[in-house]
Amino acid sequence: MEEEKNKNKYSVIVPTYNERLNISIIVYLIFKHLRDVDFEIIVVDDGSPDGTQEIVKQLQQVYGEDRILLRPRAKKLGLGTAYIHGLKHASGNFVVIMDADLSHHPKYLPSFIKKQLETGASIVTGTRYVKGGGVHGWNLMRKLTSRGANVLAQTLLWPGVSDLTGSFRLYKKSVLEDVISCCVSKGYVFQMEMIVRASRKGYRIEEVPITFVDRVFGSSKLGGSEIVEYLKGLAYLLVTT
Repeated sequence: MEEEKNKNKYSVIVPTYNERLNISIIVYLIFKHLRDVDFEIIVVDDGSPDGTQEIVKQLQQVYGEDRILLRPRAKKLGLGTAYIHGLKHASGNFVVIMDADLSHHPKYLPSFIKKQLETGASIVTGTRYVKGGGVHGWNLMRKLTSRGANVLAQTLLWPGVSDLTGSFRLYKKSVLEDVISCCVSKGYVFQMEMIVRASRKGYRIEEVPITFVDRVFGSSKLGGSEIVEYLKGLAYLLVTT
């Protein structure tokens, strides 16, 4: 298993928008927890006005431009297209997608990699909703909203995973390219469509329990409009999958 891991390269795609206060911490933690792994970090920044890109350029001076790739875009163009943009520059045969706001702790990455090596899974996804997983820093209403969204989707779509809306995942690169090409959703529902499409295509999906921590710095990008889009997306997937 160790020999197989050494043959693999992991491209970590981190979409950013106004993450100046978080990006250096997340990069440090990725390097800390993936010491014996061949990896690169691809930062896809959507024209952050807060100086995120300048911080990334400083990090490149520390870690090397071959380890940290800055691949910016002119403006906010959505999460799905950020992953597609990052994929174009990924040299690894595996791709990790994770948030830059410290809600996804890099300490779980070795568990993702281990699970994939043990099972041969096409996708390993972090889940808040099995034993050992959880959420820290959310109020009761947000917990109920997230849990309710997942239960509703589980009941209607039967995707075979416990956490549909999470965005901390490890993919075989070829699988991510295949699944993402089929997705049309944007925003909050995009992650759900990705995992449902993958399940329908018969890809093996494994789960690792994680604790999701609400962002430390900056403001959340989830609002009421995203909840409405989620319900629309759920109806769309119910009809098309």
